[in-house]
Amino acid sequence: MTTFGQFRLGLFFCAIFTLSQGAWAIIVDPKFPDRGLVTRDNRGEIDPDINYENFSGRVSDKDDAGKIFKIQVENNNTKFFRAGDHVKFKVNLKGNLDYCEGHVRNVEDFHFTIYVERLDPCHSRDSYFKRGTVLNFVSRTLGLRVFEASKYREQLIVRKEDFLKQLNDINHFLWTFDQQKVQTAMKYDEEINRLQREKRKALDDMISLKHEKLILQNELMTRLTDLDGNLKFYRVERQDLMTDRWNLDHDAGLPVGQRPQTPKLR
Repeated sequence: MTTFGQFRLGLFFCAIFTLSQGAWAIIVDPKFPDRGLVTRDNRGEIDPDINYENFSGRVSDKDDAGKIFKIQVENNNTKFFRAGDHVKFKVNLKGNLDYCEGHVRNVEDFHFTIYVERLDPCHSRDSYFKRGTVLNFVSRTLGLRVFEASKYREQLIVRKEDFLKQLNDINHFLWTFDQQKVQTAMKYDEEINRLQREKRKALDDMISLKHEKLILQNELMTRLTDLDGNLKFYRVERQDLMTDRWNLDHDAGLPVGQRPQTPKLR
């Protein structure tokens, strides 16, 4: 990677103006920041070419016992640390020594605090471990956390796109509310007009049907009256007598004895 200072020395634009008395050049130097590194924009995603397990930090403060150190970093990926995470580190420019081990106690923006039990594996006991010392850290936990954060960020991007789509639909509805209101009213007006036409047609059909039913009613009543007359005329009467004619003659009071008479005995 190239620092901005080197980048500014290697990148410039020249504009040559030819005048009647000669030629001279104007150098236009872009105003890049003096700090930081020039890397390609990864758009907040994980870069497969970078090992996120290795990073450097500077001791910004420590306690009197030399056990707790506050580390300042330029890359804020250390925000993914959690209390209790294990880290290993070496003092910069002392790669021949072993790693020291520490445990994360607290995390802040561009800072994290570690607890170190022993410094002798990575630092000489005879020399003072001063503030501002640059440490080269190794943490597999951080590499895993960065990978998980990148994957989770992809899910957040998908969720954000979904929310933006919903918001866009809502905004489109609100912006076109008056137009949609008129279109909805027109649609229902057309439906109302269609129903009114069907209503008028249905009422006219019922009136015509009523007229036909009245005619048919009169015709049926006339025919029923004729049928009742015919039924009465063509009725067959009963022939069996309801009373005994002989008994009626006997009871008429005529001087006739009882029959059969009582037989006389000799």
